[in-house]
Amino acid sequence: MQRPAQNPEGMARLERLLVAIQASGDVAYTWDLATDTIEWVGLSEPVFGAEGGAAPDTGDRFNGRVNPEDLPHRMQALSEHFTGTGAYDCEYRVRSSTGDFKWVHDRGAVEVSPSGTPVRLSGTLRLIETRRHQQARLEYLATYDELTGHYNKLRLREALDHALSYSARYGHDGAFAVIGLDQLDRINAAYGSEVGDAVLIEVAHRLDRSLRSTDLIGRLGSDRFGILLHACAAEGSAAIGERILRSIRQSPILAGGEKVHVTASIGMVHFPHQARTSTDVIAKSEGALLTAKSAGRDCVKLYHLTEQQRLGHRVDMEIGEQVTQALKDDRLTFAYQPVVDARGHAVQFYECLLRMYATDGQVVAAGQFVPVAERLGMMRALDRRSLNMALHDLESLSDVTLAVNISGVTAGDRGWLRAVVSRLKDRPDLAQRLIVEITETAALHDLEDTGRFVSVLRGLGCQVAVDDFGAGYTTFRHLKALAVDVVKIDGSFVRNLAHDRENQLFIRNLLNLSHTFNLRTIAECVETKEEADILLSEGVQFLQGYYFGRPEIDPAWHRKIAPYKSGQDDGEDEGRFAASPSRRRKEV
Repeated sequence: MQRPAQNPEGMARLERLLVAIQASGDVAYTWDLATDTIEWVGLSEPVFGAEGGAAPDTGDRFNGRVNPEDLPHRMQALSEHFTGTGAYDCEYRVRSSTGDFKWVHDRGAVEVSPSGTPVRLSGTLRLIETRRHQQARLEYLATYDELTGHYNKLRLREALDHALSYSARYGHDGAFAVIGLDQLDRINAAYGSEVGDAVLIEVAHRLDRSLRSTDLIGRLGSDRFGILLHACAAEGSAAIGERILRSIRQSPILAGGEKVHVTASIGMVHFPHQARTSTDVIAKSEGALLTAKSAGRDCVKLYHLTEQQRLGHRVDMEIGEQVTQALKDDRLTFAYQPVVDARGHAVQFYECLLRMYATDGQVVAAGQFVPVAERLGMMRALDRRSLNMALHDLESLSDVTLAVNISGVTAGDRGWLRAVVSRLKDRPDLAQRLIVEITETAALHDLEDTGRFVSVLRGLGCQVAVDDFGAGYTTFRHLKALAVDVVKIDGSFVRNLAHDRENQLFIRNLLNLSHTFNLRTIAECVETKEEADILLSEGVQFLQGYYFGRPEIDPAWHRKIAPYKSGQDDGEDEGRFAASPSRRRKEV
């Protein structure tokens, strides 16, 4: 019998299909389930290796090449697909002829007989080594410091939170120590940053060797490590600190052909007696570290409470309870202060200044409770509420722009950023009318975190302002790294501006720095026409202060808005909160 002539057009299509499969880097296969044979199309060598003959030709042999840890996952995916309960789409590792395992992405679809029996599986394998390595690296960096291999700041704080919770529940004592290398900046200046990095790595190794296996080490900053000491009684902590210092100073560190003598200082705090939140623990231990450095360095200082400090903490706890209850009762509000154009004095936007109603209806200024909230680790909750209150106003009024202050803690809080993104990612009409202010000192505390924070906000369409500009040590490099939109000149340089030549010169220098980056400028605390005129002549674009308007609760333009109620847009249980006090016009 004469065989029918092959279709040239069909053959050409098959050849083009084969070329396309090879160009994609994928390997196509057909697995005959009845005979357990596999046919491969494409370049299988990158997956299975060229040595010894190539790809396995049966399903049993293929399973023998799958990493034993991943085989149950693949078999479950196949079983679910064959029974019609899921798509066949999984990732696993396959052993090549050289013995190493490679990650592949396997996708396929089964053909069934008229009786419903699976007869053939067709699909593709794709190498995903690069993506898997990148994913593993991102997961690593989310937990570990890239230089030393120890926990990063975020992961160490999470471990500290867990230890504090465990300590409070079971009554176990613990300690947290901040270790600061002495004069690391001089080492970098004298020998270069590579030697400085080598010193940090060796110090990290020495810390490992001097601590117990149950203790945790993390890197808090450029020259600081944090150590979480489990089950550490107060009487033994100083000895532990001295042992750590001896391990660091015992011998010079060989780095870059140099012998570098290194010492460190340690600040330590005990929990739960001296601190109950991770923010408080780290703040107090860093305060003790400053005491150690002031005492001559290369020593351990324990955090101690005087009787006056103890009374102060008791007052803080009372105020903290009032803030917590005010959050529940919707007794937080804003006082709005106008920011005007320097030339025509027309209002451009309003700064939202946080206020609290006391239980007797009196207004409590931010200065009376915000510093306490910062010490007690409550600023995330306050900043989250401030965000929701501001967005409530922006949603209610389409012709107003608002500026909201946030704390330095929140500037590094990814949860707060996620909340902003979820609320504003599809609302450019709101984002473009929201200005987020962060203080200069907080912005400079961790430039990398702050830079990420600014980038996300500006990507949504928000504006970002550096508040109290001039109060810190902002440099040309800092402003370039931050990439903000606005700087607000600290009010201490505006007061008595007409008669203080030094303030005039300082403001002129600040303006030159900000104008280099085309940043808009705002001067705070403007109280006289003379100050306003001087600032205008120097080139300041916006002005804020009592001369143009005091902070006012519920001004005329705001009275048509319904009062904010928690739970309506922040996921809280609205029913458990009492009604807020009636709002009234008031300058505060």
